[in-house]
Amino acid sequence: MADNKDIMGVFADVDTAAEGARQLKSAGFVQDDYDVLTGNPYPEGAFGEHVKPNRLFVFALSGGFVGFAIAFLFTAATQTAFPLVTGGKPILAIPAMMIIMYEMTLLFAMIFTVTGVIFESRLPRPSGAGPVYDTRITLGYIGLIVTTSEDRLEKAEEALKAAGAEDIVRESS
Repeated sequence: MADNKDIMGVFADVDTAAEGARQLKSAGFVQDDYDVLTGNPYPEGAFGEHVKPNRLFVFALSGGFVGFAIAFLFTAATQTAFPLVTGGKPILAIPAMMIIMYEMTLLFAMIFTVTGVIFESRLPRPSGAGPVYDTRITLGYIGLIVTTSEDRLEKAEEALKAAGAEDIVRESS
């Protein structure tokens, strides 16, 4: 996987970009091999691409569980370490603990969710170099980024040109 390279076809409109996706599929590329890059909002699947599954809820749920457990342990340990027996009531006051458990659950859920957004957005790039980019994307052009092995780059370039790509941008080595 380390020898994969990126190539991007820049398209002027939606129809030619969708044709580019069809050409890539007919050239033997699967949907995981290419991605659509655009500055304008389009409906999901407008270019024939699949919607990638979102796992953000796992981060929020796990953060909530961790926060709840830490809060329970913290409040229970504090009340047992410094017992304050008042009129025969139990040492662990659950109603008072619930406030802290609620707040810690929310706090950890938010922290884990922000961390999840960072990871789901693929912001930490361990490879160092980001994907190919063209500044015309911000002007309304559409880019199809194909990530494949070096021996298939020519095949991808031919498919993108056959679909009507205005320009081909290769990853700088």
